Amino acid sequence: MKGGLQGMMKQIQKMQAEMEKVQAELANKTVTEESGGGMVKATANGKKEIISIEIENEVINADDKEMLEDLIVAAVNKALESAGKMAEEEMANITRGMIPPGMNIPGF
Repeated sequence: MKGGLQGMMKQIQKMQAEMEKVQAELANKTVTEESGGGMVKATANGKKEIISIEIENEVINADDKEMLEDLIVAAVNKALESAGKMAEEEMANITRGMIPPGMNIPGF
């Protein structure tokens, strides 16, 4: 039984090291989502941080500020959702086979 426990601890340590590596790599992976037919684009990294927003000139209109705000919110929300899914998939690749399905690890 002792050998089994040591083996499990080594697997956990290896998984933890791999998770830390993936988390660091996620800062460099990006997703871009858009709204308004591409008029507003938001790019997020795998750490769920917005790193850029692009707005086409045609949609910038002082008389319709609310529409632009709505387009920005929609693009940002889509980008954050996609970034979260990307991070979950990357982490799932590491934990596959070690953590029972449906068991979530806090912070991922």
